[in-house]
Amino acid sequence: MTDIIFRTGEATVLAVEGQATDAMPEVLIGSVDGPVGHAFASMLGQTVGHTRMFVVRDLNQLVRPAAIMTSKVTIPSAEYVDLLGGVVQGATGDAIVDCVIEGVIPKDVVDKICIIITIWLDLRCAEDPNLDKADLYRTNYEATKLAIRRAMTGEPTIDELIANRKTVKHYALDGVVDY
Repeated sequence: MTDIIFRTGEATVLAVEGQATDAMPEVLIGSVDGPVGHAFASMLGQTVGHTRMFVVRDLNQLVRPAAIMTSKVTIPSAEYVDLLGGVVQGATGDAIVDCVIEGVIPKDVVDKICIIITIWLDLRCAEDPNLDKADLYRTNYEATKLAIRRAMTGEPTIDELIANRKTVKHYALDGVVDY
């Protein structure tokens, strides 16, 4: 048994200029025999438009801890699936393994925990003939590592959130709400 029962994290890493490759993963990490493990197992079925897949680094390279990913948006095309199950899945898998290598996820718990990760992949990526796949990899790799680190360390803390309540606002509320 592990004391990692239910941990959450998210991160945003922005694309280079002219690309729609922003990454915004949200992760849920927890014990395989707890609520996260139960949710993980229940996700093994498919739902229309929101393909779920194990995170693999490549063929026959399922990551540890076991992770399952799904898209935050309805999947519109085979091109989108190719990006999600290709570049994005590879970046996500590499980030998870590197979190173990770097000690963010303790190696001794990799078979006792699992990860659920929701992925943001902008619909424009599948339609862009000039898509920068290297930037798509970079943003998803960096954001996944950051989201996992935040989940494992409880960031931001409630004290940080309270301290910046009046100075940090959601970008979409600029000019909408006066703090």
